[in-house]
Amino acid sequence: MHMIRDSIKAAQVASMKAGDKPRLGAVRLILAKLKDRDIELRTASQQPEDDTLVVEVLQKMAKQRRESIVLYEQGDRQELADAEKAELAVIEEFMPSQMGEAETIAAIAAIKAELGASSVKDMGRVMAELKARHGSELDMSKASGLVKAALA
Repeated sequence: MHMIRDSIKAAQVASMKAGDKPRLGAVRLILAKLKDRDIELRTASQQPEDDTLVVEVLQKMAKQRRESIVLYEQGDRQELADAEKAELAVIEEFMPSQMGEAETIAAIAAIKAELGASSVKDMGRVMAELKARHGSELDMSKASGLVKAALA
């Protein structure tokens, strides 16, 4: 199943027809990053599920844009910050809706109970299970702080 990838490709065609250059540029950028990732994974022993791969690429791209926006705004380069914000909006359109903090804490609690995890030593196992179940709808770096708190 290539659900998200298909909607990105459809968006490319739609933006070409609409003559929406900024959107088309952002969509092409996403497709180029996906192609790079596909090439990297060509020799991998196991292939991730396509949506998972796409979401990982999108999350990485979104994170880079957010960091750039902060730097540009600090440097008083608003036009560059705005360009990054426009790209970020397009990237976020294709990301599955993200779990809120309360939902994340509940998911961690459920996994913790299931695995019988009780201390920070179990963090790796809890993180792995969380990523397996909810990786596409979570920012794993934020989640790790919540897992650490749950196991403390």
